[in-house]
Amino acid sequence: MKILVIVPAYNEEESLPGVIADLRRNLPTADILVVNDGSTDSTEKAIFASGVTVISLPFNLGIGGAMQTGFLYAYQRGYDIAVQFDGDGQHLAKEIPRLVRPIYEKRADLVVGSRFLEAGGYTAPMFRRMGIGLFSFVLSRIIDKRVTDTTSGFRAANRSVIEFFSKVYPEDYPEVESLVLLHRKKMVVLEV
Repeated sequence: MKILVIVPAYNEEESLPGVIADLRRNLPTADILVVNDGSTDSTEKAIFASGVTVISLPFNLGIGGAMQTGFLYAYQRGYDIAVQFDGDGQHLAKEIPRLVRPIYEKRADLVVGSRFLEAGGYTAPMFRRMGIGLFSFVLSRIIDKRVTDTTSGFRAANRSVIEFFSKVYPEDYPEVESLVLLHRKKMVVLEV
């Protein structure tokens, strides 16, 4: 299967070289696309120095606009799986095989990498924890399925989701709203 890793980046000049090196080391057969979301620092220079594919947006559209750009690129170029991998260095590329496994096994259309499924994982600052908890509670009720990490920027999508998100992707709270949209389309979402 053809895999594209989409790295949305806004002012990530410091972390991007390490993120790209981690992706290349752990996923040498995947293609990498960095969507420079109107950065005002030297993010674009850091991307070009790495030699990966880059799309630079003329101004900051936010995570929704950056990800829809990546999904459109993936759809137009025939990728089977698109992985969202934030450019700030918080994710580990070695976890991507675990993330995409349910897609390979045809058990899910979208897989969310949760920071909260296992004890001892990520500890968010208090207000962020409160927001994530609220979104988790509300979203779990809406889609009638427990979701622990509604704001995760570590996700894998199959071809159907790539096509759908290339046309429709929310701008405000996109990680949360995108799960509601997939639920309405009867697509299967899993957390790992």
